[in-house]
Amino acid sequence: MSRVEQPSRRALLAAAVAAAAAAGGAIPAAAQAAPAAGTGTRDGADPDRVTAPRAVDYHAWTTFKDWRSGTAKGVRAVAGARPGVVIGTPAGTTDYTDPHTGTTAAWEYAAWTSPVHRLPVPATEVIASWNAHTPAGTWIQVELEGTYTDGTATPWYVLGRWTAGDGEQDIRRTSVDDQSDGRSSVWTDTFSIDDASTGLRLVSYRLRLTLHRRPGTRTTPTVWRLGAMGSDVPDRFTVPASTPRHAGELRVPRYSQEIHKGQYPEYDNGGEAWCSPTSSQMIIEYWGGRLTEEQLAWVDPSYADPQICHAARYTYDNQYEGCGNWPFNAAYAATFKGLQGVVTRLGSLTDLETLIAAGIPAITSQSFLAQELTGAGYGTSGHLMTVIGFTADGDVIANDPASDDNDAVRRVYKRREWENIWLRTKRYNASGKVVSGTGGVCYLYFPAHPSPRQRTALAAVGVR
Repeated sequence: MSRVEQPSRRALLAAAVAAAAAAGGAIPAAAQAAPAAGTGTRDGADPDRVTAPRAVDYHAWTTFKDWRSGTAKGVRAVAGARPGVVIGTPAGTTDYTDPHTGTTAAWEYAAWTSPVHRLPVPATEVIASWNAHTPAGTWIQVELEGTYTDGTATPWYVLGRWTAGDGEQDIRRTSVDDQSDGRSSVWTDTFSIDDASTGLRLVSYRLRLTLHRRPGTRTTPTVWRLGAMGSDVPDRFTVPASTPRHAGELRVPRYSQEIHKGQYPEYDNGGEAWCSPTSSQMIIEYWGGRLTEEQLAWVDPSYADPQICHAARYTYDNQYEGCGNWPFNAAYAATFKGLQGVVTRLGSLTDLETLIAAGIPAITSQSFLAQELTGAGYGTSGHLMTVIGFTADGDVIANDPASDDNDAVRRVYKRREWENIWLRTKRYNASGKVVSGTGGVCYLYFPAHPSPRQRTALAAVGVR
């Protein structure tokens, strides 16, 4: 489970939501206009499925044409099987003082700025994610600038400074705190409107990608995917029940985070808090991703499943002081050959069934009291688990890393309970206070070149 004792940026966001609720804030217009269950349009991937208009928009730049469409400042678009951008002729040199090591170093840089993307539904939250190759001595920075519904602009917000490594040539990967203009803020990995009850929304955004490398070298990062999920999910304590449509189970490796208690406490207090990297590693290995003996040589040989320790180390956010940074996990997955990863929101268990039917498991984020999820045996303020299938009755089959050992990881949870704790945006905590829920957040990892069936399923849930 995620660190219950850490108030963190996410907890502060939850407090803001609670404050708005206590003040009797109005339900956002988007929520008031939300259609009733069963209304909407036919889904092209499943002509019998009726879907409501989405309150979520995921948009990404991935093709050679995409990379040529932005504004380049020293970067070069590269074609091939996996198009991307690299440093061409650096735009200049900049000094960066790493806040986690105190080291100041010079870096050559080049930048790419996306075209403006207008959101189909103005958003209260935006979460960016990216896929990149960052050799030793390179790193990237991802920023967002948006336009509000009143026509004014946000500042340029840093959404992450990422490198796959943590050696002497690298910076320490990090989110950036204390970013706000009094109307919106960044909470670790999430851009959020401060008070959604005012009706203020983000109507459009652009992303800026800055690539860095050690001066005088020809090494370069390569970025293949850059995208963001904007959403305006209605405030809700409960969600409509969906009808089961698919039964089946994927053979996903099972790993427990709990057997790593006390191991490498410098990474978020050890395995007890490693639900996110443990879930990530399960799906990475489902798709065939493997770590070499050389990569795992740093891990104490007496530890079982050393790849989980590795995943924790290389998803660790030095500012958040945890392994649960959502985009960092997706970026970690994409360091494995042939994989890509995104962070998005889904609208129902029907969406998950669509993915499972195409062979794509998902990592979901949820929070709940012990009595709200039968059979879990614990409560949590935030936890990641892997959905791998559905029973004939429609119940959720999950690989839950908060299990005593690997054999106990496979769980079956009641559909109605599980759907509600995952999709709601508000809940009551153990003290009876109103706090936030994740509203359907998930990580999706899938092949760089999906099969036609996988591509259709991903498109059906808004990922292209």
